[in-house]
Amino acid sequence: MAINQKQILSLQQKLSPQQIQMIKLLELPTVQLEQRIKQEIEDNIVLEEEERPAEETEEQPQQISVDEYLRDDDTPSYKSRINNFSKDDKQRPVYLTEGRSLHEYLIEQLGYRNLSERDRKLAVYLVGSIDEDGYLRRDLESVADDIAFTVGIETTADELERLLDIIHELEPAGVGARNLQECLLLQMAQKKLNTRARRLARKILASYFDEFVKKHYEKLMSRLQVSEEDFREAIAEIRRLSPKPGNLYAEGGTDTTPYIIPDFLLDYQDGRFSLSLNSYNVPEVRINHRYMEMIRDMVSSDGTVKERDKEALQFVKNKIDSAKWFISAIKQRHDTLMRTMQTILDYQTEYFKDGDQSKLRPMILKDIADRTGLDVSTISRVVNSKYVQTQFGIILLKSLFSEAMQTESGEEVSSYEIKNILQQCIDEEEKRHPLTDETLMDILNAKGYRIARRTVAKYREMLGIPVARLRKQI
Repeated sequence: MAINQKQILSLQQKLSPQQIQMIKLLELPTVQLEQRIKQEIEDNIVLEEEERPAEETEEQPQQISVDEYLRDDDTPSYKSRINNFSKDDKQRPVYLTEGRSLHEYLIEQLGYRNLSERDRKLAVYLVGSIDEDGYLRRDLESVADDIAFTVGIETTADELERLLDIIHELEPAGVGARNLQECLLLQMAQKKLNTRARRLARKILASYFDEFVKKHYEKLMSRLQVSEEDFREAIAEIRRLSPKPGNLYAEGGTDTTPYIIPDFLLDYQDGRFSLSLNSYNVPEVRINHRYMEMIRDMVSSDGTVKERDKEALQFVKNKIDSAKWFISAIKQRHDTLMRTMQTILDYQTEYFKDGDQSKLRPMILKDIADRTGLDVSTISRVVNSKYVQTQFGIILLKSLFSEAMQTESGEEVSSYEIKNILQQCIDEEEKRHPLTDETLMDILNAKGYRIARRTVAKYREMLGIPVARLRKQI
């Protein structure tokens, strides 16, 4: 086969590095934006964080015009400095305290046990294999293999089983269990079986766990030959146990409850909304003017540059250009976020007045994109992982978007309205005979909502509600 060369003319759409930078900044929430700006300050020598004057100082800081330093540059002033603060913002330090983690607490308790050095090392490794919920979800043979490779100690599953029994005696009760049944039995073992209800509860967990999980209550009462009242008391004892023993320890050493810092602040007073970006923790950056002076010093009066200064001049110029692009991208991010959030506020005005989810209008990304003139992908990046603080709580922006469904009268309603009706029906149902998805569909259809059974099942799962069989109570 002959080798040929030929020219092909084609059109390609490529994003510039500046556009890629803008896209990445746009999807960052406030906390990550703060870290990203600090990282850029470290990487780019010409960028610096501008310190705000202390409020106690009566002396006014000297006002220096940026144009004075960029007199010979045609760069717009907004590209050389960005102010992320409003006049009323205060720099408030955030104090975070962290206690012992669950693993540290367990290891501390092992220190009070009379264990040999070998047993202590093996027990500590077992504790390290326990997850945040308090379960040991790996089989002991695999743990023994890992110990041989990492610690260099040859052990067996039987030896680890003996040490695991010691861990089972530690607090919180149920820690180190390998499944839910063992977890609940460990918690029952630490209770005094001084009542009939507790003894019956332990028997149910030990011998009839599968029937209990599937809520075959009538079958259980028949096999155990107990009255409904005794059976109800036993079930109440089981419900007092925790399926996740790791949650029983809450000294602040885990990240199970992360802090949420809102990206927008929305205030509603006297019938008027006030919207702003939450940026008091975001550093205010500017270009260090010394590098601008350095460039001017390198250039002689006739506009020439010495050979030895060319490399340094090019380096500084590249850094200044990069800094200008970064500051411009920050400002563009600010404008895009405010523009999008203001459009969402205008679209969902009635909802933001009191937080009533029944007032949420059907809204998809394209609705906001059409009103702002931005692309759908841009709107998606704006609302992703962003929160707004309102007078009724902190709301995830993405949760405001919902599908539109039509009633029999042709009116469009939000899926949130249907979920609220679904939740209300399940809350008011007779617990002995819970409503099936088919029955819920009939109820919604009778109210004028044209909805299929599979859609009811989807919304029920989104609300975190189990099937009718698992909602059954006695």
